[in-house]
Amino acid sequence: MRISTKGRYALRLMLDIAVHDAEEPVRLKDTAGRQSISVKYLEQIIASLVRCGYVKSIRGPQGGYRLVKKPEEYTVGMILRQVEGSMVPVACVENGAADCDRQSGCVTLRIWKELDEAIRGVLDRYTLADLVAWQNDAG
Repeated sequence: MRISTKGRYALRLMLDIAVHDAEEPVRLKDTAGRQSISVKYLEQIIASLVRCGYVKSIRGPQGGYRLVKKPEEYTVGMILRQVEGSMVPVACVENGAADCDRQSGCVTLRIWKELDEAIRGVLDRYTLADLVAWQNDAG
């Protein structure tokens, strides 16, 4: 499993909004400057985050983006799965996946299930609020 640039940037975008939306909505131009990511790329990512209801768009001259929920209500896994899709290591452990005809005798299935649990365990253990705290500690 490899997290794409889009996934990493989505996480950085959500973190930037969480850190900076206290007074006013966060503009993509400002995030682009702080995060060294092109505005065009951020526009693609933010569209997905607005569609799924993670952020809301505020129109007008003082417009920008705000989180819909509190930072502690977003896990890293939620954000990554939104832009990356499934984070399972192999298709056969995906929820709702068709049973494999080899499943009963598959000696590697146990490994794939354990790896999936480990990935979900890490990605869903940490929240956007954790990342905000870590950034504040580092800064």
